[in-house]
Amino acid sequence: MELGAAPSPATRRPPAVNTHVHLPPNFSAFANLAEVIEQARREGLKALGISNFYDQRVYAEFGRQARRGGLTPLFGLEFITLAADLEQAGIRVNDPSNPGRMYFCGKGIDPERPLSQRAQATAEAIRRGNDVRASQMVERLVRCLAEAGLDCALTAETIAAQVAARAEVPLEWVSLQERHIALALQLALAELSMTRRATVLERAYGDPSQVDLDDPVALQGELRSRLMKVGKPGFVAEVPLDFAAAYDYVLDRGGIPCYPTLADGADPVCPFEASPERLAQALVDRGVWAAELIPLRNRGAVVDRYVEAFQAAGLIVMAGTEHNTAQRVSLDPFCLDGPVSASARQAFYEATCLVAAHADRTSRGLPGYVDGDGQLIARGSQRTSLMAQGQAIIEAQEESCPTR
Repeated sequence: MELGAAPSPATRRPPAVNTHVHLPPNFSAFANLAEVIEQARREGLKALGISNFYDQRVYAEFGRQARRGGLTPLFGLEFITLAADLEQAGIRVNDPSNPGRMYFCGKGIDPERPLSQRAQATAEAIRRGNDVRASQMVERLVRCLAEAGLDCALTAETIAAQVAARAEVPLEWVSLQERHIALALQLALAELSMTRRATVLERAYGDPSQVDLDDPVALQGELRSRLMKVGKPGFVAEVPLDFAAAYDYVLDRGGIPCYPTLADGADPVCPFEASPERLAQALVDRGVWAAELIPLRNRGAVVDRYVEAFQAAGLIVMAGTEHNTAQRVSLDPFCLDGPVSASARQAFYEATCLVAAHADRTSRGLPGYVDGDGQLIARGSQRTSLMAQGQAIIEAQEESCPTR
């Protein structure tokens, strides 16, 4: 298949790739790395990208296991950032509840690259801010549930130990997320009788639970929405990273700054994203030459509109599944209302090839898709050549696995 060409009915379907999955010790649908590698192989994926928050020390082992399975590992980052200009203007970006709050990613980073002093300081600030927030949340939630009739001995330290044991990683790799805390609370509630469980929750919420108390996923979601969000007993404000600091950190790790698009995953669509064309131009203006979609949040027609707008503006666009809840779905990205279109799948594959080539080249001191300042350097035939290099990397990795 010729890269850069729209697929025709006679053209083979582009391979399955996924650039955004959260893996343990982040909260994940998977208990450990072996599970995700096995599912990826079973579903025929050729490349898989990890995109964790807070700590990346699991990346080396992910890379080893992925390569043994014939998969090309891709390494990414995700941050919660704040764009001060958008906050001041009251513009919601890709967080429907908080103006100026922007989830932001890096793709094709080099996890083995030594951090500069600036990057090290940024990484420590991210981790420290999240750990303090998680500890405060646990304290408030335990106190709230004790007042409602559930005495439990949970602390941030004991929950982190549980996460580390489940994920089979060292304790110091764990930085708790809301979903980890919700899981720990749900497990503590599961020790109670159904009647007492309902009573405790009604007292904690102020009115009865609205979910099936035997459904762990539903109850965890309700615990987050009714106890941990703004105005709720366990709420502690996040500590977002300045957008410029996150952007610089991605470049310091050799990566490609990338905007994760919510689109109609929010209703109504966030104003910053309401027009795909204006969104694409806003990203170019900020020096962001890559975008990403989580298609399972979106209708297929919406995915196509954003893909077309991004590509018309010169961006590459990729796709992932996150897998940041307990729900185990396909790793091959799909839309809310069915499969992704042939044109979108082609775009996602080409972008993934380009990310693979960028990571390989920058790890060897060669120019990739963007330079160290975030400037786009792969245009026209140079971009096509870079994509072809990435395709060769992905195909060679698959061929190196004797069991595939």
